Amino acid sequence: MVQMRDNAAAAPRPSLVDAAYAALKRAIRDTALAPGYQGSEQEIALQLGMSRTPVHEAVIRLQEEGLVRVLPRRGVLVCALSPEDMREIYEVIVALESAAAALIAAQPKKQRKPVATALEAVNAAMAAALAAEDLPAWAEADGRFHQMLVEGAGNARLVRIYAGIMDQSHRARMLTLRLRPRPILSVQEHAGILAAIRAGAEAEALARAKAHRQRAVAQILPLLAQLGMRQI
Repeated sequence: MVQMRDNAAAAPRPSLVDAAYAALKRAIRDTALAPGYQGSEQEIALQLGMSRTPVHEAVIRLQEEGLVRVLPRRGVLVCALSPEDMREIYEVIVALESAAAALIAAQPKKQRKPVATALEAVNAAMAAALAAEDLPAWAEADGRFHQMLVEGAGNARLVRIYAGIMDQSHRARMLTLRLRPRPILSVQEHAGILAAIRAGAEAEALARAKAHRQRAVAQILPLLAQLGMRQI
C-alpha cells in the first residue's frame, strides 16, 4: 500500500498534463514550434514554462495523434507534412464530415433541431466576420462550425479521429487563408447543409457536406503546390 501511495504521489496531476498537452499542441498548431523542430523534452518544457514530467506525458499523447515523434536519445521532433500527406488528410476529413452530416440528419427531429440551431448561430458569426473583413475571426468560426458538425453526430469515436486529423490540417489551412478567394461560398454552402439536416434528408446532407469540403480542398492543395512547399 505504501508503494502505491508513493507511485501516486510521483505521478503528475492530470490537470498539469492537460495543460502541457494543450500548450504544446497550440505551439505546434500556431508554428511556435515549427515543422521539423527538434529538441529535448527539457528544452520544450523550458519554452512552455513547465516542468518536464507533464511535458513528457503530453508528448506521448501528441505522438499518438501524429503531431510529434519521439526519437530515442535525440529528443522530440515536430512532424512535418508533405503535400501527399495533406491530400490523404483531407480525404479523411471529407469522409468524416460527410458521415457526420448524414448522422445528424438521421436523428429524430427533437434531437437534430438544437444541433442545427447552434450551427446556424456559428454560421451567422462567420457571415458577420466576413462582412467585417476579419479573416482570422471567419476562420475561427468556420473551424468551430465543422467541429460542432462532427460533435453533433453523437459518435465519440468519430470525434476522436476527427480531432487528431484536424490538428494536422490546421497549418495548411491557416497558411493559405489569405491566398484563397474570398470565402463567400462557405456561408451559403453551410446553409445548404443545415437545410438538409433540418429536413432530415440524410443523403442530401451527406452530399452537400462532401461537396463543400471537396471544393475547399480543390483550392488549398493547388495553392500549396504553387507555393512550392515540400513540407508544412
